[in-house]
Amino acid sequence: MRVVTWNVNSVKQRVPRLLPWLDQRRPDVVCLQETKLADDAFTALLGEELANRGYQVALSGEVQWNGVAILSRVGLADVVVGVEGAPGFPHPEARAVAATCGGIRIHSLYVPNGREPDSDHYKYKLAWLAALRDVVSAGPREAIVSGDMNIAPADADVFDPDAYVGQTHVTAPERAALAELQALGLHDVVRERWPDERVFTYWDYRAGMFHQDLGMRIDLVLAGAPVAARVKAAWVDRHARKGTGPSDHAPVIVDLDEAPDGDIGPVVPPPSARAPKRGSKKLPQAK
Repeated sequence: MRVVTWNVNSVKQRVPRLLPWLDQRRPDVVCLQETKLADDAFTALLGEELANRGYQVALSGEVQWNGVAILSRVGLADVVVGVEGAPGFPHPEARAVAATCGGIRIHSLYVPNGREPDSDHYKYKLAWLAALRDVVSAGPREAIVSGDMNIAPADADVFDPDAYVGQTHVTAPERAALAELQALGLHDVVRERWPDERVFTYWDYRAGMFHQDLGMRIDLVLAGAPVAARVKAAWVDRHARKGTGPSDHAPVIVDLDEAPDGDIGPVVPPPSARAPKRGSKKLPQAK
């Protein structure tokens, strides 16, 4: 069973990439984020193409912003949209959908960005994560919590910690909230498989960040112990970030029980550049 999470940054823009990629990688379950389409528009755009490939679809979308989906070829049951008890900003946003696929409770999440530390949106992010923790804690243990978490779990998950001083995604409260979620018994399967590798899932479009491999790892697959024990491969399909019209995120692929492509590593192909000297690079938005 192959499970994927991918922030596509507009499914409408990514159709020329998404459909060939589905045919190439043949995932059984796909968690999408930032679809940026209302449910009826998503269905009109992709419903027939996905059905022809054997996928059932669970959606939570909105016009222009946010949006999540689960595509499944191994069943789709008990669909729940949203996170019970989570705040809105000010209204509930399309940031979560869950379903049972192949006996596993799958969550596709687009965690709030946070924008700036200590801002209202940052406080919203932390409150949203606390509500998510409560939902996941109710079980089952056979679960995968995946998506764009908008948090780099540790300094090793950004190209240079110095570049992120004063930014969201790396602050102590955000990392503590993520750690509390993982403390429920969830395993960060990519990091556990590649403890010492330089692994990123997101690269800003600006300033040649991808070609310099100046990224961060914020797209995660967190698996309950019974599922984590089944992992045979866990890697980032960096090839999907290359070429014409890519998302700024790459898919994260986890294979359970068998690994049809083998254990091919966290990046395909290898990074384009070596790690920079600490403090030598800045974020494009840095003043």
